[in-house]
Amino acid sequence: MCELFGASATRARSLAQWLVPFRTRGGGAADNPDGWGVASWRDGALRIEKAPEPGATSARLAVLASTAVAEILIAHVRKARHPPVPGMLNTHPFAHLCCGREWVFAHNGMVPEVIEHEPQQAVCKPDGETDSEHAFCHLLGAIASCYEGGPGCDWMGRLGQRAGSISALGKFNFLLSDGDVLVAYGHDRLHYSEHATGGDRIAVIATEPLTQEAWRPFARGELRVYKAGELALRLTATSD
Repeated sequence: MCELFGASATRARSLAQWLVPFRTRGGGAADNPDGWGVASWRDGALRIEKAPEPGATSARLAVLASTAVAEILIAHVRKARHPPVPGMLNTHPFAHLCCGREWVFAHNGMVPEVIEHEPQQAVCKPDGETDSEHAFCHLLGAIASCYEGGPGCDWMGRLGQRAGSISALGKFNFLLSDGDVLVAYGHDRLHYSEHATGGDRIAVIATEPLTQEAWRPFARGELRVYKAGELALRLTATSD
């Protein structure tokens, strides 16, 4: 079942030490041969590249894995389940506009029942057929009216509550970013590793540990928000 990798750093930096082994998870070291995608932010600019092909044998992903330099990055390798075929529109990460910003999302797990329920605030419509992209639109709908803030308005809390509701439908691990923060939600299969050297920080997230460094598992239903490589918020999601 699909795998995720994410990073948040104080400054734009090479992520090759994690991306190179992550690439092998796309149909080589793990059975995720149905697509790969990388979204990265550098100096505020978002770049997304993806293809419905095995990441482990992709020449383009090999180049990206060894050369990517970013402040925030979300990567994904896919095992096609819903729908059970590869395809460009169904390849993660997905991107949609909300609250005047472009958001990027990638998911591991299955929550097919989410397709049957339209968000109360439909801020986006999926371009593809995956339950993942439908869930993405559900998450954006939960925060659309609250992102700009205001009395009693906590968009991260709302996001956590909606994540909890969706996770009750199946398995729901995800990475989400607007280029400012990196949000990671671990339902049942996600790990993190954090590093600090002076004022230089980096946090990396992966479905399975990718290196020999110390990785810690997410608690079930744990949501972690990183800004410039530092943990800005941690909470255990509850259903809305």
